[in-house]
Formats: sequence, structure tokens, C-alpha cells
Amino acid sequence: MARLASPHRRRRLAAAVACLLCTVPTASPTARAGDLDTLLFGSLDAGAANFLSIGAKIALDKLDRPGFVALASLGGGRRNEMACYCDSWGSARLSRYTVLGAALAGYQWFPDWGVVAFYAGPEGAYEALTDGRSVATLPMPWGLRLHGEVWARPTDESLVQATLVLGSARDSAWSRIALGYRAWGFYLGPEVSLYADRTGYTKWNFGAHATDFSVGSYSFRVSGGVQVESTERRPSPYLALSVWTPW
Repeated sequence: MARLASPHRRRRLAAAVACLLCTVPTASPTARAGDLDTLLFGSLDAGAANFLSIGAKIALDKLDRPGFVALASLGGGRRNEMACYCDSWGSARLSRYTVLGAALAGYQWFPDWGVVAFYAGPEGAYEALTDGRSVATLPMPWGLRLHGEVWARPTDESLVQATLVLGSARDSAWSRIALGYRAWGFYLGPEVSLYADRTGYTKWNFGAHATDFSVGSYSFRVSGGVQVESTERRPSPYLALSVWTPW
């Protein structure tokens, strides 16, 4: 495995563990030991199912160094479902609105070939179902979230990223694997992700991504492709955007 080419490249790879999708930019040169080092991030998944999230990653020392870190996030989304009314042998199309929040603590490692991070902590969910005429809210569950990420650089110009998030509040699982090759200053390549929860709902995303390009102090990842949901008969397009910046 190739070593990270420079401290700057190492910081950018540390970025990877900032959120489900993102990375850590260069820390402020004026930060002192013991200061909080913070990264703000946000993401939007737009398609037949939509989800928007924001959050922060915080380290007591520096985010581009091995050590303990905290990860907090809040997000919300909407998806379509079909409900069966057995007494009338009919069905109705419903919309499920979900708000998810989590506060995690973890540790990140920096082997020569990349970054590895693991987090754990409480999560909570709020859900509501509507048929367009009435709204039903569901009991608010609490549970444990486990979040693991690996960002590996097999060569100086290639990237392999894998994420797995498990949550007991909704008995859910989300995973993503992406490959990338560095060109024009950022990584390009294919991605695939899967989401599933206790309702029986599943969502596959098959697409391509462009990761780690910057505009000023903001860094981005853009991806798009085909989304396949268990509640929809036909595949649909999706577009995802992630942004992160130091604070």
C-alpha cells in the first residue's frame, strides 16, 4: 500500500470520516493544542425518496490526527409506501416522514494506507404517516447506533471507501461502497448503496460520484444514478450532494 503523499493529503483523507459521506479539510494553523477542532457538514439525497441531514464532527485536539472524536447529526426525509387494509381488501398509497437524530462518540485511526473510524451512541426517531387527508404519528423509539467507515488508498491516485451504519431505533441498516480514481483534482468512480429497515422497505442506489472538489473553504461530493425501491415498480433517478467545511 502506498503511503499518503503529504500531510495535506492525509488531512483530506481524514475528511472521510466526518460524516456518512464526507472528509476533513485542513485545520486552522492558529488552533492551539486542547482547542476544539470542528467540521460542519450537510447532505441531500434527492429522488423518489428524499433525505436531508446536517451535523458536526468535533475533536478535542485535531481532526487529522488519531484520537477520540464526537459525531452529531440531525436529518429528515420522506418516502412513499403502500398500506393494505385487510378488512376491505384494499390498499392506499402513504407518505412516511421521518426525523432522525444521533449523538455518537468514537475513535479514528490513521494507518499508512488511509483512515478507519468507528462510532457508537444513542439515536432517536420521529415518524408520521399521511395519506394526504389525515396524519398518524408513531411512538418515538430510541436505540443504539453503530457507525463504521474505512477510506483506503491502494495507490496514490485511487480511493476505496466503505461505510456501514446500523441503528436499533428503527432496526435499520445503511451501507455504501465507492471506488474512485483521482482526475482533475478530485476522485471519480462508481458507487453503490443499500438502505433497509424493519418495515421491509429497501432502497438500492447505483451510480457514479465525484468526491473532494472545493470552492473556497467548502468541499463537495456529487453523485447520481439509478434508485431502486421496494415500494416502486420502476427504477428512478437520484442525485446526492454533500458539503463540508471547517468551523
